[in-house]
Amino acid sequence: MLKRKERATRSSASEGQAPKVLVVDDEADILELLELTLLRMGIDVERAASLAEAKDKLARGSFDLCLTDMRLPDGTGLELVDYIAAHCADLPVAVITAHGSTENAVAALKAGAFDYLAKPVSLEQLRTLVKSALSLPKESPAKAVAEGLRLIGQSAAIVHVREMIEKLARTQAPVYISGESGSGKELAARLIHEASARRSKPFVPVNCGAIPENLMESEFFGYRKGAFTGAESDRDGFFQAANGGTLFLDEVADLPLAMQVKLLRAIQEKRVRKVGSTQEEPVDVRIISATHQRLASCVEEGRFRQDLYYRLNVIELKMPALRDRREDVPLIAEAILARLTRGGPACRLSPEAVQALTAYDFPGNVRELENILERAVALSDGGVIQVGDLQLTPPAEVDDARPTLEGKWPLQEYLDRVEKEAILEALEKTRYNRTAAAKLLGITFRALRYRMERLGIH
Repeated sequence: MLKRKERATRSSASEGQAPKVLVVDDEADILELLELTLLRMGIDVERAASLAEAKDKLARGSFDLCLTDMRLPDGTGLELVDYIAAHCADLPVAVITAHGSTENAVAALKAGAFDYLAKPVSLEQLRTLVKSALSLPKESPAKAVAEGLRLIGQSAAIVHVREMIEKLARTQAPVYISGESGSGKELAARLIHEASARRSKPFVPVNCGAIPENLMESEFFGYRKGAFTGAESDRDGFFQAANGGTLFLDEVADLPLAMQVKLLRAIQEKRVRKVGSTQEEPVDVRIISATHQRLASCVEEGRFRQDLYYRLNVIELKMPALRDRREDVPLIAEAILARLTRGGPACRLSPEAVQALTAYDFPGNVRELENILERAVALSDGGVIQVGDLQLTPPAEVDDARPTLEGKWPLQEYLDRVEKEAILEALEKTRYNRTAAAKLLGITFRALRYRMERLGIH
């Protein structure tokens, strides 16, 4: 019964009829404004002045979008969001909140609202929201995803992630993706984008840890000609490049506090000002952020603004480590090998190699598995990868004779190990851009090159 209702709720537009929107508000002037704007867009409108009337219309009719005020005579917009989530789950609903009421907006998004509008309602933002909601894919997001862009595995952990991605694709809410390095955070962000109403617009990934602090504002918001030495022409920033689409902020914890303030304003106001400009320009961008650090700990330590944390972390998606879904390792390895050997001789893993990979902890997660297999393909003979070809790092041995100071001597070996780990982490965070990694480490490029040679990092 519920599924029949869900299908009927979004049926009108798909049959070639004009889309139909239910507008819920008890203020006649707001209703008039919204209805007039929607009618000019070629959209049919039905009104409801209360929560009870809205529920009645939803039970008897079919709609493609619901717009509701947060304050209603007999309840709240949040109650209507909950009702729609329970009875017509595929119907997008947007709430209209009082100006500056951030808590209500965030609560609505957490409850499953597609998006929100702040009073006084901007007609430009209203039209953008309506167009996005009406362009949501009717089929399952899994079918809308580009070929080859997928999370492989059948473990309970990855099945849950795929289910979450399907839900997150049907909302505009900011998403915070947590997880270890190499666990697939950017892939998850791309999947959300590709299955969303923004799929035809750009997906712009940004590594926040790889941008020099003095260039951050111009990189994010763009600049005008003559704004500074070397600004020979106008240039758009990441926000303008992602307009209408998704801006993915990787390693967002690395943003300096001064930039965090400017990012918060851009997210709240949905407007940005280029460096050297006196005018702000509107931008329509969905923010998805990620970091391998614990963002809550960064807030506690004063390295990340709490207000920005709450704006970014509306909904959290946790990416599991590969060691927490070992049953998926053979499937992932098979897919990676098929990609690595495409166009050449086939290559497969021996049963012993599969067993060794499944037992390995993978500190670098899927990215490390890719590197291991790429090296193994080059080393193997006869198209069969043996355990020796994998060159897996053996687990650290524990010396029971000195449990309290384990691994602290010889001192030079310990210091080399710490230095090597720091350099590898910096290289990984900057996608192996050595210049950016040197800046992150606070050393010169020449010093980094010397240390990499001395420690055998290639």
